[in-house]
Amino acid sequence: MTRGVCRLAPSPTGAQHLGNARTFLIAYWSARSQDVRLILRIEDIDSPRVKPWATQQAITDLRWLGMDWDGEPIIQTERSSLYDEARQKLLDDNRIYPCTCTRRDIEAAASAPHESPASGWAPDAPVYPGTCSTWQNGEPLPTGKPFCFRYRMNAHPNKFTDLVHGEVTCDPLTDIGDFPITRKAEHAEDCLAAYQLAVVIDDIDAGVTEVVRGDDLILSTFRQLQLYESLGQMPPAYAHVPLVTGTDGRRLAKRHGDTRLSHFRDQGMSPETIVQWAAESSGLVATMSLDGLTMHQMHRQMIEQFDWSKLQRSPTIVESFNETE
Repeated sequence: MTRGVCRLAPSPTGAQHLGNARTFLIAYWSARSQDVRLILRIEDIDSPRVKPWATQQAITDLRWLGMDWDGEPIIQTERSSLYDEARQKLLDDNRIYPCTCTRRDIEAAASAPHESPASGWAPDAPVYPGTCSTWQNGEPLPTGKPFCFRYRMNAHPNKFTDLVHGEVTCDPLTDIGDFPITRKAEHAEDCLAAYQLAVVIDDIDAGVTEVVRGDDLILSTFRQLQLYESLGQMPPAYAHVPLVTGTDGRRLAKRHGDTRLSHFRDQGMSPETIVQWAAESSGLVATMSLDGLTMHQMHRQMIEQFDWSKLQRSPTIVESFNETE
């Protein structure tokens, strides 16, 4: 039997915070409990938002929390040729088309966002109205204005079984719609891969068998399942873990105070405090069950008793992290 592969995939668009830490720790415990290969991938293709210091800081954060991985880090910006090859296959198969619409065009043409009755998950973007979708492979590409390549969404797959939330369903056509797989440029060869395409190609190339990430990305899974199908590949298992939020119910950000891991490290907080909080707040262990253990002992216990069925499905609210100690 082929050995499985899991991944840690920080994005260096800023500092890693408590919510990121908990998701990474859960992914780490799951991978080590299965005795599979665990890779580290730096998702740095979002070049306008990438911070030059953030990659090394993310690696420092992960190591500070006692995590390790197998092999050297994989850097997305060094893998453009793989993404270009996949984009060309999708173009040859007429699965994508050039789209010149601006964000403002789409927002004006699409109906106002609403909670999807099919999935129960709030839309993460306006549904594309199909303005440019009549284009067929072989027709001229746009000239004189930038365009991206957009994927033609199918009605299926319209469900998957999540390791945390169970069966998740949606109507891909009405809840999500056609989505971009590249960034905009005036020439096809300059249309760099966007998140949805890059992560799928990276996961295929690495043989990833389990993806652990925040449940704000649950609708992205439907986009990626369609890409897997178009590329003739089997998708991994998915586990979408609940977010850590502020008291306003929104995911952690600057408005909630300083929850950066680097801040806690600079303040002298022990990494064991964060590891124990992550284990207890996720529901994987009982409160105080890790009291007095070393970092190594905590990780060993979490790995030995890891069980997806224990993970709570609701968000964790943090008002003041120091008060949770």
